[in-house]
Amino acid sequence: MEKSAYVDDFEMENSFQEDEEETEMKTEVKDDPKKVPTTPVKPTPETQSKVKKRSNNSSKTNSKNTDNEESSIKKRKKEKDDKTEVWKWWEEEKDKKKGGTKWTTLIHSGPLFPPAYKPMPKNVNFKYNGSNMELNPEAEEVATFYARLLDHEYTTKNIFNINFFKDWRKAMTSEEKWIIKDMDKCDFSQLRNYFVSETENRKAMTKDEKSKLREEREKEQKEYGIALIDGHEQAIANFRIEPPGLFQGRGEHPKMGCLKRRILPEDVIINCSKDSIPPPPPGHRWKEIRQDNTVAWLCSWTENVLGQNKYILLSPSSKLKGEKDFEKFERARSLGKIIDQIRKKYFDEMKSKEMKIRQRAVAIYFIDKFALRAGNEKDTNETADTVGCCSLRCEHIKLFKEFEGQMNIVEFDFLGKDSIRYFNRVSVDKKVFKNLEKFMRGKNGSDELFDRLTTTTLNQHLKSLMPGLTAKCFRTYNASFTLQQQLEKLTNANDSIHGKISSYNCANRQVAILCNHQKAVSKTHEKSMQNLKKKIKEKKKELKAAKKELEKIKAEKNKDKLEKKMKKLKEALRKLKADKTDKDENKEIALSTSKLNYLDPRISVAWCQKFNVPIEKIFNKTQREKFQWAIEMTQKGDGYVF
Repeated sequence: MEKSAYVDDFEMENSFQEDEEETEMKTEVKDDPKKVPTTPVKPTPETQSKVKKRSNNSSKTNSKNTDNEESSIKKRKKEKDDKTEVWKWWEEEKDKKKGGTKWTTLIHSGPLFPPAYKPMPKNVNFKYNGSNMELNPEAEEVATFYARLLDHEYTTKNIFNINFFKDWRKAMTSEEKWIIKDMDKCDFSQLRNYFVSETENRKAMTKDEKSKLREEREKEQKEYGIALIDGHEQAIANFRIEPPGLFQGRGEHPKMGCLKRRILPEDVIINCSKDSIPPPPPGHRWKEIRQDNTVAWLCSWTENVLGQNKYILLSPSSKLKGEKDFEKFERARSLGKIIDQIRKKYFDEMKSKEMKIRQRAVAIYFIDKFALRAGNEKDTNETADTVGCCSLRCEHIKLFKEFEGQMNIVEFDFLGKDSIRYFNRVSVDKKVFKNLEKFMRGKNGSDELFDRLTTTTLNQHLKSLMPGLTAKCFRTYNASFTLQQQLEKLTNANDSIHGKISSYNCANRQVAILCNHQKAVSKTHEKSMQNLKKKIKEKKKELKAAKKELEKIKAEKNKDKLEKKMKKLKEALRKLKADKTDKDENKEIALSTSKLNYLDPRISVAWCQKFNVPIEKIFNKTQREKFQWAIEMTQKGDGYVF
C-alpha cells in the first residue's frame, strides 16, 4: 500500500463524523407462495419466441436477485463477525476492592506502524530555481508533506513556511543545503500533481481492487483493532501510529509547519499483561515494557513538536471509557446538589480582606458562569500563547461601566485551547466588576489579572469543596444543565419529528456557544446553502401547483389524494427550511464536541423517550455505541433529570 493511501486511511479512521448517515438493507419478495400452477398448453412458434425472450430476461433478473441476496447474506455475516461483543459492565456489581485497578489481564498486538517511505517515480521531480533536483529520500519525503498541502491555506501563511523550511533543511545533505536557500525558488508542483493523480486513481479503482483493499483493512482491524480485557474483547480506538507529516495545529499556532517525525518502535512504551508482550516489528525493539494496571492506555510515545504524550486507547464504547464517562457525569450531578452553596461561598469571598481569596472567588465565578477552562501553567515560551482563567492577563479583558444600555460589562478576548479565539461581551455581577477594577489597578496589559492565583492552588481549593471537583466538572454540569433547560423551553410535543430534532439542535447549539466549541466554515458551505435554497424554491413551486389543482378538482376521491400530497409537500418544505436554518447557524459551531464530552447522554435518551424521537436521530452509530450504557440504564418513563 502506498504511503498516500495510508494517510487517507488514517485520517478517515481517526476523524469524527458529525453527521453520520446510516443505511438499512431492504429485502424484496421474489416469489408468490399463493400462485396456483396452470395446466401446460403447447405454445405456438410466436408464443415460444416471446416466452424464450421473457425467460432470458427472467434468468438475468433472477441471477441479479441471487447476487443481491448473496451480497446481503455476506454483508449480514460480515457485520456479525466484525461486531465486538457488548460487555454490559453497568449490570455488574462494582468490586470496591479493586480501587484504582483498571484491568487484571490485558492482551493486545501493539500498534500498527505506517509503511516505509516509497520514493517518487523518476518522472516526478522537485524543482529548484527552474531546474530538476534529486533529493535524498529523507528530504524528498519531507518535501512530499508540503506538496500535499500546496492547495491548502496553510502554505500561504508565513509562519508555516518558515517552520517547514527550517525543519526541511535538517533532513538535507550538506550539498542540498548549499543549493536550497530560498523557499520562493522551490517548485513542488510536480509532486502535488502526482498526489492529485493518485487520488483520482484510487477513486477510479475497480470493484475487485477496492475489495482487496477492504480485505487488507479488515485483516489489520482483526489483528490490531481488538484487545482482550479480563477475558472480554474490546475494540481499540486508534491502533494506527500517526504517519509523519507537517504539524498544522488550530488557529494561528506558532509551530504550524514543523515536522512531525516518524515514530519508531524504539519510541513506544507497551502496557500489557506480563506474559502477553506483543512482538515488535522485525529488527526493532520496544522502548519499554510496562504492566501498569492503574492506567487505561495500551501504548504510549512522545511526539516531537509539542512534546506531548500520545496514547493508543480503547474505543469510546469500551468498558474503561464508559465507566470513566459514567463517573464524570455522576460527579457533575453531585456538583448540582451543592452548586447553590458553592455560589454563595464564592460571592461571600469576594468581600474578603485577603486579595488572593477575592481573586480565587472571581476566577471560580468565571469558570462557573462562562465555562472557562482553568488554564495550565506553561514551562516554556515555545508553545502558543493560549490562556485559561488563571493565566488571563489584563490585556485580555476590557471593562465598561455601561455599554449599549447594559451595566458592568466585561469584554473577554484571548486565545483559548487549540488557539481558538474566545471573544465574549457579558454583563457581570456588580461585586465582580468592582473586584476586577481593583485587580487591574496600576497594572500593565501584560501583567497577570489573577497575580495571587495559580491553577494548582485553585484545583486544591475546588477539591476541598467537593472530592474530585475540577473546572471541567463545572463545564460538564453547566453544559448538561443548559441542555436540559433549553429542551424544556424549546420542545413542542405537537411538533413533527423533524421539528423536535430542530429544537434539540438549537438547545445543543446554546451549549456549544457556552463552551466556545468553534469550527472553521466549510469550503462547501455556500454551495450547500445555494442547493438548499434551490430545493426550497422548487418545493414551493410544487406546492403552489398542487394548490391550483386542488381548487379545480370537484371529485371528493381525487381531493383526498391531492390533500395528502399537499400535506407531504408542506412537511418536506418545513424540513428543508429547518435544514437551511440549522446549516447556516451551525456553520461555525461544532455540535458534536459537547455531545461527546460534556452532555450527560441520559438527558438526550430520556428526551427521546418522552417525545417519541428515535434515538438514531440524535446519536449516530458511533455515539450509540459509546453511550450504550446510558441508553440501557435510562428506562422509559424514568423522566431522568440532571
